Amino acid sequence: MHLLYLDDSGSLTDPASKVFILAGLSIFERQTHWLERQVDAIAARFDVANPRSVELHGSPMYTGRGFWRRIPLADRHRAMSDALTCVRDAHVSVSLFGVAVDPLQYPGDPIADSFEYVASSFDRALVHMHIRQRNTQRGMILFDKHKSEEAIQSLARDFKELGHRWGVLRNMVDVPVFLDSRASRLIQLADLIAFSMKRHYQNEDSRFFDIIKGRFYREGPQTVGLVHLPVQSPLFAATAAQHPNRTTLARPTADLGREQ
Repeated sequence: MHLLYLDDSGSLTDPASKVFILAGLSIFERQTHWLERQVDAIAARFDVANPRSVELHGSPMYTGRGFWRRIPLADRHRAMSDALTCVRDAHVSVSLFGVAVDPLQYPGDPIADSFEYVASSFDRALVHMHIRQRNTQRGMILFDKHKSEEAIQSLARDFKELGHRWGVLRNMVDVPVFLDSRASRLIQLADLIAFSMKRHYQNEDSRFFDIIKGRFYREGPQTVGLVHLPVQSPLFAATAAQHPNRTTLARPTADLGREQ
């Protein structure tokens, strides 16, 4: 089974927030333990006795809030970079998925449409795994606790039973599960991925995004796992040129042969 851990970054109600991000990483279930151990080692720099008490979250680490107030800026930012480097260097089964939305330019529902893109892209990756590698896997999506929990679960059921705009979800074992980020290092990594995307698009600060940009799910030259809504937004012009992506997820004919 492949697990997709997701979190969001940015606010749809705060005028100072120019982008909304939904992003995270998918990983084969047997690889989660090893990635968690690497992240635990980073957390242990700040509490050797109880590294699990240290949560790695992008915004508090970057600005020095809460627990991170007493930690020097250089150490905080180094920990963020090192955690993202763990993602960059992770097992081949790891792929990133992310959607960046410019709410002022995009006429649709940022949360619903972001989830539709991420869920359908993840499902597509599982389809291609089956077609190209003869490796049949199911998927599950895990979110940080979210105020839109019921709406997202309803969307997932609809995408599986009624379909989304490019087909139906064929490989999800159940509706998304919502976790407390304190209990999951992988949710914390999803938070760091989403935060790095926000800094990249909103603040033109690419030092964190540049670490992970090569791990977004690709099909040939197209970065299917990284989507911009709308693609013509000035906020996304530079990145879209470097990472050409699909504006739809219409599947090639070969993919349509999979019925499960």
